[in-house]
Amino acid sequence: MTAANLGDMSIYELFRMEVEGQAPVLTDALLALEADTLPADQLRTCMRCVHSLKGAARMVGLTAGVSVAHAMEECLVASQQGRITLRHRQIDVLLLGVDLLKRIAHTLEADIGQWTDANASDAVAYLAALQQVINDKVAVNVAKDMQRPEAAVSTASTGNTQPPEGRMLRVTAENMNRLLGLAGESLVASRWLKPFVDSLMRLKRMQTESGKSIKDLEHLLSTQMLDENALTALADAKQRIGESQQFLSQRLAELEVFARRESDLAQRLYDGALASRMRPFADGVTAFPRMVRDLGHALGKQVTLVITGRATQVDRDILENLKAPLSHLLRNAVDHGIETPDQRHATGKPAEAVLQLEARHSAGMLLITVSDDGCGIDIDQLRDRIIARQMASTETAAQLSEAELLEFLFLPGFTTKDDVSEISGRGVGLNIVQHMVKQVRGSVRVDTRVRQGTHFRLHLPLTTSVVRALLVAIGGEPYAFRSPLSVARSCCARKISSTSKVINTSIITGR
Repeated sequence: MTAANLGDMSIYELFRMEVEGQAPVLTDALLALEADTLPADQLRTCMRCVHSLKGAARMVGLTAGVSVAHAMEECLVASQQGRITLRHRQIDVLLLGVDLLKRIAHTLEADIGQWTDANASDAVAYLAALQQVINDKVAVNVAKDMQRPEAAVSTASTGNTQPPEGRMLRVTAENMNRLLGLAGESLVASRWLKPFVDSLMRLKRMQTESGKSIKDLEHLLSTQMLDENALTALADAKQRIGESQQFLSQRLAELEVFARRESDLAQRLYDGALASRMRPFADGVTAFPRMVRDLGHALGKQVTLVITGRATQVDRDILENLKAPLSHLLRNAVDHGIETPDQRHATGKPAEAVLQLEARHSAGMLLITVSDDGCGIDIDQLRDRIIARQMASTETAAQLSEAELLEFLFLPGFTTKDDVSEISGRGVGLNIVQHMVKQVRGSVRVDTRVRQGTHFRLHLPLTTSVVRALLVAIGGEPYAFRSPLSVARSCCARKISSTSKVINTSIITGR
């Protein structure tokens, strides 16, 4: 590949997008293949993905990437032909191949030349490892020598990892936020038409009353002898008030139609702008099945992660902030909550544990649930731990409810483990979860049953970019109520008088 080709990042970007689209699909298929779920279908899926990646690497001239993808393809073909059986060790090495291809794709432009050589050291080491598992020998440990793509490039793209369903455009977050702000202002402005229509309705009622008054006056003067000028003036007044009523009725009907159309248009514009900030929940959880699988194997546990609500729309900022808390919750569940196969057999449970991650919309909020069918949290042991850590006296701890005791889990430095490992034990993970939830004005709740499992429920706002509020006038000053139970910061310290007046019931304000 020439320097000119390397500088042509439009072509290289196509390769990166291909890897970002195919890698999650390939990873999911390999994990399903390991679980023996429709092996023939998953094999075909793996082969399609690897073949596409090989073609993309060849187009850009990344020889090392072509060699890695081709070797993976040969391994899958050997499995399809029955020459080898893909077990845990083989899947491990194939997953390392996915990591290596992602690392190649996320390499900075200045360093991309290293992958144009077929003798790239990491690629050679990987090919040797893959050849060993194909020959059904113990594979060399290449995991330590091959850097994971997440660590290789800190500035790697965090965009949509699913194959694009339509034309994709690049829009900066700043421009998108500005568009959403304008859409919110448009929606607010459209809501002011309704009070204006109401004021015109009041004017119409006043005209009607004026017409009745003129009729009453005409009835009273009917017994009087009026000259021709007075009768003409009275008739002219009746005619003018009638014409004005008719004209106002026509204009009011037109305004009502316009107000409905304008409000509907503003609402659709706002919904469209807001939807552009939303991403499917699946975009933020693609790495979790692999993480749970690897962690389970490292701890000698059999765990399956079931993700529900992949299509649930989540604000991109919340989705980005969710990655670390969900990672901690899942890791804690595997390490703390899930038992070993022998322990599960002893309690009458299947050897394979089920870890569930669910996302759905509930009552105008985003509800994220992480649950397991493990050993649960022993409340009595938790109370003893709190007393031992001198976080509460024996008398106080005895009076605390289960919900209050579970709140101690979120304190920094508090842990139920006696030893510290690379996975958990320092009492930091759940504190990170609570910190993130508080940052976006959400809440987290824990439910647990001994020998049945634990449920963590995160209630989060649908979006952090806008806030719906009720705007009222109190003593001539505007105040915003963000929710029935909380008042906007601008009026927290003020006393609300009985002379408050509702201005608008659907104001959209910035964060």
